[in-house]
Amino acid sequence: MALVHLDAVGADAASAPEQRKGETISVGIVKVEASAAREAEDTLAVEEPLEIRLGFGPRAARQQQTVSLTMRTPGSDRELAVGFLLTEGIVRNREEVAEVFSCGPPVPPGPHQNVVRVEVQPEVTVELGRLQRHFYTTSSCGVCGKTSLEALAVAVDQPAMTPDFAVDVATLIGLPDTLRAAQELFGRTGGLHAAALFDLDGKLECVREDVGRHNALDKLIGAQTLEGHLPLGRRLLMLSGRASFELLQKAFVARIPLVAAVGAPSSLAVELAERFGITLVGWLRGGRFSIYSHPERIRCAA
Repeated sequence: MALVHLDAVGADAASAPEQRKGETISVGIVKVEASAAREAEDTLAVEEPLEIRLGFGPRAARQQQTVSLTMRTPGSDRELAVGFLLTEGIVRNREEVAEVFSCGPPVPPGPHQNVVRVEVQPEVTVELGRLQRHFYTTSSCGVCGKTSLEALAVAVDQPAMTPDFAVDVATLIGLPDTLRAAQELFGRTGGLHAAALFDLDGKLECVREDVGRHNALDKLIGAQTLEGHLPLGRRLLMLSGRASFELLQKAFVARIPLVAAVGAPSSLAVELAERFGITLVGWLRGGRFSIYSHPERIRCAA
């Protein structure tokens, strides 16, 4: 059992992933080029289940509850667990988390374990009824956009963010290349999503990768939570894929005021961004982008 007391988390925890072993695996393939076949090797991103367990209740009567089972790329598992609990509204800040530890036997091919337990402070009231992945809606459910936005406003209970900075166009245009250069696992596998946090000058502060885009962002937010950096005002979030409602709601919980994505946003993501004061940028690639909400944070040429 690897126990992590929060006061022992180092200063580099947010910038360096928890571990790198066991995140990829090599497999034999048959590669076809110009109608000719040959044997070769390919590197794949590992995908395995992670069980997140929550420990809560008074000291004399602690309870344990499995709150999530998610498919993820091993690594930064403790950050993923904390980020998930924060963005799902189960914990509100770092101070409510007492300790985080991995448990269960190591799983081949790497030394990683597939269970993480998060112990919250005894005085924390846990509302398990709020534990619905991505809060209230997914792209496949029938909950309407208005209902989703109203539910999010009630659950988070934070005001909309107001612009207090402006970012140069050149800074935004440089984010995709910086993110791509930092995607170590994507460079080896081509099969991972990434979420990256930048300062207002475009300096990379933290990046996390995962087979699931929600997991990548949970890992990122979890790392920042453990470092005590929340709320993340005056920061830029860069996503390697599209911008969905679920990713925008996680950004709002972490109070990230500007979200940029390589791909397109969904309609509900745009509605969320507009209502809650998030500047949303889509199609950020090749020196171009589209602004979908709150353009006042982006300094454009006249």
